Amino acid sequence: MGSLISILLMLLQLAQFFIIAHVVMSWLINFNILNVRQQLVGTIWYGLNRLLEPIYGPIRRVLPAMGGLDLAPLVALLVIFALRIIIVNNAGYVM
Repeated sequence: MGSLISILLMLLQLAQFFIIAHVVMSWLINFNILNVRQQLVGTIWYGLNRLLEPIYGPIRRVLPAMGGLDLAPLVALLVIFALRIIIVNNAGYVM
């Protein structure tokens, strides 16, 4: 059972990495440091969007409209942190 918990924690950490990379990349694109028309940047950007939209979509439907501010990545990160805390604190009860 410990290996399943380790795998789940690793997947949560991977999702956390993708969300942070997506946020940083969106800032760099909005400040015209990165250009989406470049093939590598565009491929990574559209890949991250396709990967994270199933996570962001339900969160965006629940959150109120904030103008141009998207809080879905922040909420997703908070959920990941909460899940990690719950898993780590209750891992002893499962084993």
